[in-house]
Amino acid sequence: MTSNPEFELADLVPQYKGFTQVTVGPRPGGGSWQLPILYATSAVRSPILVVTAGVHGNEMEGIQAIPRVYQQLDPHHMRGTIIMVPVSNVPAFETHTRNSPVDGRNLARVFPGSTTGTLTERIADVMYRQLIRHADFYIDLHSGGPESDIPTLVGYIHEDTPAGQQSLEGAKAFGTSVIWGHPPPVPPGRTISVAHAAGIPCLYTETPGGGRAEREAITVYAQGILNIMSMLQMRPVPCPVKQPTHHLWGDGNLDYLIAAQSAGLFESETELLADVQAGQRLGCVRDVYGREQSEVVSPRDGVLLLLRHTPTVMVGEGLAFVTGRFAAT
Repeated sequence: MTSNPEFELADLVPQYKGFTQVTVGPRPGGGSWQLPILYATSAVRSPILVVTAGVHGNEMEGIQAIPRVYQQLDPHHMRGTIIMVPVSNVPAFETHTRNSPVDGRNLARVFPGSTTGTLTERIADVMYRQLIRHADFYIDLHSGGPESDIPTLVGYIHEDTPAGQQSLEGAKAFGTSVIWGHPPPVPPGRTISVAHAAGIPCLYTETPGGGRAEREAITVYAQGILNIMSMLQMRPVPCPVKQPTHHLWGDGNLDYLIAAQSAGLFESETELLADVQAGQRLGCVRDVYGREQSEVVSPRDGVLLLLRHTPTVMVGEGLAFVTGRFAAT
């Protein structure tokens, strides 16, 4: 396997697929942190599809889906270039954590990064400067954390621009039953926020996760990438048409959940994707003697999108998230 200081599109050999590593920064014990890259390119370089996974080191579905896609690629029977990073956050991947054990930073909050910053900021810089900004379409594969459930979905930025329209088309083409549109502006620091700022159509995915890698979710992700390739006319296979059953709407900021007002054991009384009303009881927190300590209620009308499945909860920890439904105009 080759290792390079920079990933250069101009250096890719036509009608070839391979893998390489790009140097991100030095390890304190010697050697370097490396960003693994899989790629395939046809006789023509465009369009360019960039796919990343493992931005959080404990989200495994995308990490395992990318090699599946790579195995199916034939550079002699495709058009354009696909570049995939199976593990974006190598330090977090090695410790199976969301954030980097090196600097404690969340890679999904520091884009576009810095050439002179912490290791996490340098990873973001390499990903944006060498990969994402060159894309004609960008996909970032995520999954739920170890404490919460979320349905398999595709999120996209909804706006009336060519990039926004292609993002919506991609969200539908990917093949999930749930899609989630977000009005701009997008919260800063995300992969899709820098892609959006550069005018690049983009989407991201979520699936229940929980630190596992379910075969069904891996298959959905791998097929979704191939579907986007078909949508972009990168492969000679028609893109299947599947209408989503749930088209949701909201800012998409899962940093702000309905928080626990007391410590104890959370008991949910509602199912994911249920329609809920403002003030509706979603569950409660009880102490170890079974006594109810606080009620959990919905702050708005909408759809229950995220739900904590780990019962033990501390004051202030997130329990649920309610978003809206898309209303076509």
